[in-house]
Amino acid sequence: MRTIQYREAVCEAMSEEMRRDDRVFLMGEEVAEYNGAYKASKGMLDEFGAKRVIDTPIAELGFSSIAVGAAMNGLRPIVEFMTWNFAVLAADQIINHAAKMLQMSGGQFPIPIVFRGPNGQAGQLAATHSQAFENMYAAIPGLKVVTPFTPYDAKGLIKSAIRDEDPVLIMESEKMYGDKGDVPDGEFLVPIGVANIRRTGTDCTVVSFGKILKTVHEAADVLAAEGLEVEIVDLRTIRPLDLDTIVESVKKTGRLVIVDESFPVASMASEVSYRVQRHAFDYLDAPIRRVCQSDTPFAFATTLIEEALPQVTDVVRAIKDVAYVA
Repeated sequence: MRTIQYREAVCEAMSEEMRRDDRVFLMGEEVAEYNGAYKASKGMLDEFGAKRVIDTPIAELGFSSIAVGAAMNGLRPIVEFMTWNFAVLAADQIINHAAKMLQMSGGQFPIPIVFRGPNGQAGQLAATHSQAFENMYAAIPGLKVVTPFTPYDAKGLIKSAIRDEDPVLIMESEKMYGDKGDVPDGEFLVPIGVANIRRTGTDCTVVSFGKILKTVHEAADVLAAEGLEVEIVDLRTIRPLDLDTIVESVKKTGRLVIVDESFPVASMASEVSYRVQRHAFDYLDAPIRRVCQSDTPFAFATTLIEEALPQVTDVVRAIKDVAYVA
């Protein structure tokens, strides 16, 4: 085992797959000359050259279109967005072409593309740069959506995504690129569609994903000191959703809280709530609770950021509510 940064795990995953398969290439703004906006492609231009690590203009729709065409012709592009907020401009290609081409071509054109980059809020970046998009893209048939939390999962899931025959969207975070974690030497994959139980417990299941899991773990520590043992389920993959792992955990604990950094309306928290009440209603001993970002555009002021995002106290309160603890 080595301890490396999240950004290093991302770089290793892409580099290993590019060595393994010469059809794989990387494109995006500043990924070559400047090693990417968050230095997740450091050294790749020197190793693979300008034909496989390609700086693009500031034109997300344009270079996403190139990626779809390249995939239709047998290549395996990795597209880095400087932020998923900018990828709104590329949504036509992602939603209307990458997601639908396999079906619309009668199976003739699989689209093995990885779209990746930071997602969600990252401090004082204001409303148009602070949105979480997992739920939006997870609503689209034909797309897979993953959110790695640790360097280990980042490397393993990115490698699996590059080898996948479908378009896979990888939601990272500016706030996680410097995080460190253990990553083994040698070849390994993390399968898409499999959740991970990060902490076992018997009193309440908490389902979450992405960097807000840091808040969830802090809340679990607070509650453990008070005698409540929380089971934390990290979805890792948003679509396809690992419902079996969630249901088995709820059967054990009888209670469920979902912590989701996105807006509450039509969120993944809402989808998980529906599926659990549909498939595990008889095991629930309390109504499901969700803890989401406020239903408002994100603010710039630090005081308003704290009000908008789920805090440790919010998660603790929700868990105590479902556990009927004062």
